[in-house]
Amino acid sequence: MSIGVKIFSGRASKHLAENIAAGYGLPLGDVKVTEFSDGEFQPSFEETVRGQDVFIIQSTMPPSDNLFELLLMVDAAKRASARKIITVIPYFGFARQDRKDKPRVAIGAKLVANMLMAAGVDRIMTMDLHADQIQGFFEVPVDHLFASTIFFPEMEKLNNGNLIMAAPDAGGAKRANSYAKKLNTGLAICHKQRKVANEIAEMTVIGDVRGKDVILIDDMCDTAGTLTKAADLFMENGALSVRAFCTHAVLSGPAFDRIEKSRLTELIVTDTIPLKQKSDKIRVVSVADLFSDVIRRMVNNQSISSHFIIS
Repeated sequence: MSIGVKIFSGRASKHLAENIAAGYGLPLGDVKVTEFSDGEFQPSFEETVRGQDVFIIQSTMPPSDNLFELLLMVDAAKRASARKIITVIPYFGFARQDRKDKPRVAIGAKLVANMLMAAGVDRIMTMDLHADQIQGFFEVPVDHLFASTIFFPEMEKLNNGNLIMAAPDAGGAKRANSYAKKLNTGLAICHKQRKVANEIAEMTVIGDVRGKDVILIDDMCDTAGTLTKAADLFMENGALSVRAFCTHAVLSGPAFDRIEKSRLTELIVTDTIPLKQKSDKIRVVSVADLFSDVIRRMVNNQSISSHFIIS
């Protein structure tokens, strides 16, 4: 146990934070959130943080209250004279807004980065950003972890010599190709065309999946439209089975229903976002041990590069 370290959590990631703190060897710090009748809220640290290295764990998925609660906690720690403030953001919300993809839109990820720095963070720790370049939006160090550290051993168990890695769209080809090289398998890609967000107009398969056990790789699963259509398409093209590994289980709207009705054998996700409901087709692997080990290495000024199996 390191002296001078305290770990706190926002309300959105309490269960994960408890496991991270336990893995590190500390109790989770005491935070109280006062709610006012109009919806305003005020977090406060119920123990001293003066001169401490403070780790604040909170994923910033919707609602935006989760992000604002994190910002308030950072500001509170700064005003309480914390030595360093490190935000642990397992799921970095607004990461899909990493550029202007059409006129007159915000770059939300950059705005979030600006707000975190203005609040007073000294370091960011996150996992599987939707776009790697978001690291460059910060003027403080960013530790960008990869779920491949925990996904790769799971895939090795499934590797019977008949696997093929697949990306549900061209944007995920680099990630899937990294796994394919590591596991020495082939690669397939789904090419999709959208008319509007979250709605796919057309999808085709690039690559031969006939007689193969397909593993789909993606950083997040939102409405599950792309994932389930890709799985069904691979099965129609002769695949024996389709499993999917997605880091962030956003699972909004009709996602659970689509997964249940799809030809997916299994969807493996992490606990960066708490599951809204259970499903026999969804299996959760925890990132708690990974984050607690990286925190320990950071505190002891040790390298964390061994966790970057696949970039």
